[in-house]
Amino acid sequence: MAHFQIKDLSFSYPTAKGKKSLDGVSLSIEKGEYIVLCGKSGSGKTTLLRQLKSVLAPHGKKQGEILFNGTPIEKVNQRVQSAKIGYVMQNPDDQIVTDKVWHELAFGLESLGCDQKTMRARVAEMACYFGIQDWFHRDVANLSGGQKQLLNLASIMAMQPEILILDEPTSQLDPIAASDFLNTVRKINIELGTTVIITEHRLEDIFPYADRAVVMDGGKIIADDTPRNIGKLLYKQKNDMFAAMPTPIRVFYGAGGNGDCPLTVREGRTWLSKTYPEPMVNILPAEELDDEIEKPALSLKELWFRYEKDSPDVLRGVSADVPAGTLYAIVGGNGAGKSTTLKAVCGICKPYRGKVKVFGKPVEKYKSTELFGGCLAMLPQDPKSLFVKKTVREDLAEMTKDEKRIAEIAAVCEIKSLLSSHPYDLSGGEQQRAALAKVLLTEPRLLLLDEPTKGIDSFFKEKLATILCKLKEQGITIVMVSHDVEFCAKYADMVSMFFDGQMLTTDTPRRFFGNNSFYTTAANRMSRHVFSMAVTAEDVVELCRQNKEAAV
Repeated sequence: MAHFQIKDLSFSYPTAKGKKSLDGVSLSIEKGEYIVLCGKSGSGKTTLLRQLKSVLAPHGKKQGEILFNGTPIEKVNQRVQSAKIGYVMQNPDDQIVTDKVWHELAFGLESLGCDQKTMRARVAEMACYFGIQDWFHRDVANLSGGQKQLLNLASIMAMQPEILILDEPTSQLDPIAASDFLNTVRKINIELGTTVIITEHRLEDIFPYADRAVVMDGGKIIADDTPRNIGKLLYKQKNDMFAAMPTPIRVFYGAGGNGDCPLTVREGRTWLSKTYPEPMVNILPAEELDDEIEKPALSLKELWFRYEKDSPDVLRGVSADVPAGTLYAIVGGNGAGKSTTLKAVCGICKPYRGKVKVFGKPVEKYKSTELFGGCLAMLPQDPKSLFVKKTVREDLAEMTKDEKRIAEIAAVCEIKSLLSSHPYDLSGGEQQRAALAKVLLTEPRLLLLDEPTKGIDSFFKEKLATILCKLKEQGITIVMVSHDVEFCAKYADMVSMFFDGQMLTTDTPRRFFGNNSFYTTAANRMSRHVFSMAVTAEDVVELCRQNKEAAV
C-alpha cells in the first residue's frame, strides 16, 4: 500500500479569483521512497506539501482526494498525523516553540503523551545522532540558522515519523551546513526507511540520490521519472526547468555529451577525465582586483560589535572598501556576522568601535530621512518584516504614489499577478520578489541585500541578475550577503570571505572560488583536475567547446 495516494487534486486560494494553485494533481508515493519535488516559485510545490498534513493545509477551495495509508487524510486524527507525518518548514524560526534546545527536542514527545523514560531515551538518542550534545542546554535564540534547522529535524525525528516532508529546508544555510543537513536527511531515508518528500531549489545535493523527481509547473505535474531521465527529458524538451538541473547535467548536455548524463560531481569528473584526458586549451578571461579604491561607496574601518555587554564580540575588526558601481558579495558560514555587518551599515546595530562611511560621509552624520530617502536601502533576510499592508499593491504604494513607477517595478520583479494578494499568502520566492520591489522603489544609490536568492528559483535568479546589472549600469552599488556560491561566482565583481567576525580575504570570483576546496562551486569541484579556475557551468562548457575545436 502506498503511503500517499493523491487523486485528481485541485486547490485555489480564496483571493485567487478562480485561479488554481493545484490543477488535477495525481501522485502516488510508496513507503521508503525519496521524492524530490521541483519547479519554479509559485508552481504549487508548497501548497501541495501542506495538503499532506491537515493542520497545515491552507484555507481555500479543494477538490480531489488524498489517501494516507489508504484512509482519506481528513479522517486521520491529528494525533496520528502528528506522530507519523513530520514536516520541516522553510524558515526554522516558524517552527521553534520553546526556549531551550533540550526542551524543543522533548516538546513533540510531551505533546504525544510519552512517558518520561521513553522521552529521555529518545531525546538522548536524537541529540547524539544529530551531534547536538555540545549545545544541548543552550538557549534556542542563540543558535545559528543551521543549528535551528538541525534542531527542527531532530525534534521531528524524535517522534519516529513514517514520513518526513521538507519544504526548502536549506534556504537559510551556508553551502557546507546545507550539504551536511541534506546528507543527514539521506541517511535517515537509507538507514531508517523513512519516506522523504523534499522540495528544494538547490538540487546539487539531493537530485542524484532521489528515487524519483517530480516536476511541477502552473499547479500541474509535468514530469515524474528517475533523476537521470528527468534531466534528459527536460533537455530534449528545451524546458525552462533544465536551467535548475545540477551542474553535471547542464555541463554534459551543454558540451554535447552523448549517452547517460552524469548526476553527481564524481560522475561528472569521471566523464570529463575520459573526454578530455589532456586538454589543449585552458584559457579563460583574466580577472584583476584593484588594490587601491579611491572613492569607495562604502567604507568599513575596524568595526567591533556585540549584542550584549557580557557576550562575545560578533564583529571583530571588520574592514572593507566597496568600489562604487560594483556588486560586492560576502560569503561565509551561518552565525559568522555577515548580516550584523549589513545592520551596522544601516545603523540598526551600532558598533562600539570603528567607522562606517557611506559615500565618504560617516553614517551617523546622515539624517534618517536623508540616509534612507534615496541614499541607502536594505532587503532583510526575512522579507515578511517589510510587509505591513493587506495587499502587495498597498505595500508598494507605501513607498510611492506614482502608479506608473509601481507598475514598472512590479513588471521587473514579475509580481504583477500578485498585486492583489496578501503578502503572507505568497510562496517564499514570491515574497522575496515583492520585498525586492518595495526596496527598489526607494531608488537607493547603495543597495544592501541579505540573502536575496533565498527561496527563489533559477529562472528568477537570472532575472535578478539582469536587474542588478542594470542597477550597476546606473551607478548603483550593491553589497550582497549570500550562501548562493553559484550566483556569486557568476555575477559578483568581488567576493569576500567572512570568518570569526572579520573579512579574511577579498578577491575576484574566479580566483576566490578557484582556489577553494570546499567553499566553491560544483563546476569547480567537477573540473579542477582538467581545467584551471573554471568556476561556473558556463566556464566548463566554454573550455569543452574550445578543446573540441582545437582537436579538429
